[in-house]
Amino acid sequence: MNAASGGTARRLLLLGGTTEASALARELVACRIEVITSLAGRTSNPRRPPGQLRIGGFGGAAGLEAWLRKESIGAVVDATHPFAAVMRWNAATACETVGVPRLRLERPPWSPTQGDRWRPVTSLRAAADEVVAARAERVMLTTGRSDLASFAPAVDGRRWWLLRSIEPPDPQPLAPAEVILDRGPFSVEGETSLLRNRRIDLLVTKNSGGSAAAAKLVAARALGIEVVIVTRPPSPPGPGASTVSEAVAWAAAVLGTG
Repeated sequence: MNAASGGTARRLLLLGGTTEASALARELVACRIEVITSLAGRTSNPRRPPGQLRIGGFGGAAGLEAWLRKESIGAVVDATHPFAAVMRWNAATACETVGVPRLRLERPPWSPTQGDRWRPVTSLRAAADEVVAARAERVMLTTGRSDLASFAPAVDGRRWWLLRSIEPPDPQPLAPAEVILDRGPFSVEGETSLLRNRRIDLLVTKNSGGSAAAAKLVAARALGIEVVIVTRPPSPPGPGASTVSEAVAWAAAVLGTG
């Protein structure tokens, strides 16, 4: 008998790694739901959420399916990063196979406003092409430390790179470059100062949404800096929520605690 068919399991798997996931874990624990947050393990010192914590992959959809059965999971909330493209599909496949209800919690993407100079692209390689097309000389990248190889074709010895990530990139194929290790939230004042002092003429980022990293876009708008912004990959069909409160209500209804 799987977790869903029994109808009594009040254990919830939370696929985390985002600010929303941490907030949701706090709310669910307060509702006396047994929460197991799973992190991919890409950051060596993650912020520990309330409830139980597991770190590392499951071994694809089949591995997650086996884990859901073994742990008698009653519901899954996928609150992974908007650009964690693989995990969301593995979760959809495993949950459908096992019969476990699944919710995708994803914060809304950013939208351009008056004064923004955005160049939307659908991939990191396309973003690298835009860097070349824009003839940018001083580029700030906030796309993550694991995606730098996509920009190697834009390296010409003349173009200078400012790289920001939580942990040092390894390998680091871009030169000349400066690496800043930092974690949001960031202030508009700080981002404005950074862009101005480093004389950045192009910002490259992913459309992650949320408030923690939005200040760089406000600063770029104020300084008239162009932004190459990568749009999100698609998500599997199924129920979704854009706020923590919506996800809490869904979990309470599915697990019979509301």
